[in-house]
Amino acid sequence: MAGVRKPVVEVRRSQRRRRTVSAYRDGERVVVLIPDQFSRAEETEWVDRMLARLAAREGRLARSDTELLDRAARLISLYLADHGPQAVPASVRWVTNQNGRWGSCTPADRTIRISHRLQDMPEWVLDYVLVHELAHLVVPSHNARFWALVGRYPKAERARGYLEGVAAAAGLPAD
Repeated sequence: MAGVRKPVVEVRRSQRRRRTVSAYRDGERVVVLIPDQFSRAEETEWVDRMLARLAAREGRLARSDTELLDRAARLISLYLADHGPQAVPASVRWVTNQNGRWGSCTPADRTIRISHRLQDMPEWVLDYVLVHELAHLVVPSHNARFWALVGRYPKAERARGYLEGVAAAAGLPAD
């Protein structure tokens, strides 16, 4: 494909790393972490493999952003319809850089970001996180009015318990 640019790749070798290979995007650059003992041929093979994995994951995330926005619109109509356009986000998208929280909202620009870690969780848990972030468009803080809005979602307490359990099992701090 003529128009597709290959990203700048930085390979970092580690003497402590034995078998695992990982990669992540750092701005426009892709960082690939490999064991120090890999040959140049293994390095090339793994860089190509990790670039393909990153592209596939980013493609899945990009395609499903539209589905996520549609899901948010459905939840607004069910639980926040009385707040009209105030509850409508400018964008809702999956992100891979949130490992300490499930979602985030910036009321100033009306954007919502949802951690990719929720993609494999039950839909009712994802819906809870979306309602939580949508409620921040109406009430930016975590005050009683905010929790009353979140409480409109019937499985709110159940979903919070689920997420607390996942966080505890992973050794993460509970929000």
